[in-house]
Amino acid sequence: MKRLIAILCLCPSLLAAAADTQKFAAHFRLDAAEVPAAVRQEARPQAWENKESGPVAGLKSYGKEKSGAVWLGSDQGAARFDPNSSFRWDRWQYFYGRRWLLDNEVKNIYVEETGPGRKVWVRTKTGVSLIEWRPMTLEQKAKLFDERVEQRHVRHGMVAGTHLPVAGDLSTNVKGDNDNDGLWTAMYLGAEAFRYAATHDPDARAKARRSVRLLMRLEEITGKPGFYARSFVSMDEPRPRGGEWHPTPDGKWLWKGDTSSDESVGHYYGYALYYDLVAGETEKEQIRKVVARLTDHLIDDDYNLIDLNGKPTRWGEWSESFFKTEEGKYEAALRSIELLSFLKTAHHITGNKKYEDAYQDRGRRGYAENMRLYRRWKGGGEINFSDDELAYLSYDPLLRYEKDPKLREIYLDSLRFTWSQIRSDMNPLWNYISVASGGGPMTEVVAPDERSVSKWNGNPYHPDGGGNGNGEDDGAFFLLPYWMGRYHGWVK
Repeated sequence: MKRLIAILCLCPSLLAAAADTQKFAAHFRLDAAEVPAAVRQEARPQAWENKESGPVAGLKSYGKEKSGAVWLGSDQGAARFDPNSSFRWDRWQYFYGRRWLLDNEVKNIYVEETGPGRKVWVRTKTGVSLIEWRPMTLEQKAKLFDERVEQRHVRHGMVAGTHLPVAGDLSTNVKGDNDNDGLWTAMYLGAEAFRYAATHDPDARAKARRSVRLLMRLEEITGKPGFYARSFVSMDEPRPRGGEWHPTPDGKWLWKGDTSSDESVGHYYGYALYYDLVAGETEKEQIRKVVARLTDHLIDDDYNLIDLNGKPTRWGEWSESFFKTEEGKYEAALRSIELLSFLKTAHHITGNKKYEDAYQDRGRRGYAENMRLYRRWKGGGEINFSDDELAYLSYDPLLRYEKDPKLREIYLDSLRFTWSQIRSDMNPLWNYISVASGGGPMTEVVAPDERSVSKWNGNPYHPDGGGNGNGEDDGAFFLLPYWMGRYHGWVK
């Protein structure tokens, strides 16, 4: 029988080492010829007792590896426990959801050890999944993700995840609009900009150029200078659902409004990296003009992102009057980081004193001091991983361009405190930005592949989000820290 799907896990392991092993998963029907007879039948597992609790309750032992590692199963997936491991992420490994298993009701586990290799067959209610470890360098892994983007994740220049109508079947891949197409494309743009700076590969430059032109297109398509769309679709594509959509005058396109701070952060971040690392003089002049329009739109409207209805978008307010509202008081620290980054980036790119004056004015009005409050959560508050993403993508250009020691000390105080709160997340992108900005020491970064797939904006403490196999991520969020690490020489 044909196997259903092979999956490379999206584990963003970013050590300085050049090679490692990566987990792969393949799914089979129970009667497939490849499936060993030893795993076809339901087993009678032994009770497993250990003072160390596992990721879920009700785990039972199905067997051991020669190393002493134990394979466990339950109706909530499978787990591998290695009591001899000296590294905490390898002590417990958890396999749940369609990334690893056809379903989560484990019936049998068979470990096949041949030489240095290891294959683990997990029989569940609806079939058999093979999990194996293969040698792979980080560069090889990055190449696979780059190929994945080109094969299934580019739509009109936008890079984002896609939908699989048939769970697990990549041939059914369907591209569609995403709420933050600009932000995700900007992160891919950053990856390709760093790749070009590290390797001078013309392919990286071409892909970075395609992405920066997409950001420009998002502003151009609205017909309103300085205001950019979240996304757009052609009239030949399926009609989008949800959100605020507007037709272009020629009737060929629909673009999505109510643009958020996510998009704003993405545009300034992407333009900054392309301008510094890739652009020639002609392109730099184009970027100067578009960044000037974006920034003039904010300044002229009291630091608000004004939609076609003449009102600020839901998440597009950075004004002092907004900061006086209850929501604004709560949002002031993050929004201050964002706006100061926008203005500093605009001055760096354009050289126009107008933007430096606006930047200094906002600083005197308390925006710089507001930054110290980010992640301190005085009086309590939520922990928002999406906000951390917006903060870090704003910290990066702000601290890259600010040279004044007094302002840098304020900004670094904010960054260092933020880093102290999220260091345990072991996020390679936040790690690298902290180091590059002078805000934190390098740490050993290995993010476990048992986490839910996210673009650095999800909770890293939730093991395997599961899902039904109807989506594939583009992988750009792996590429960005990888190529940033290569650019700085931290990944060899």
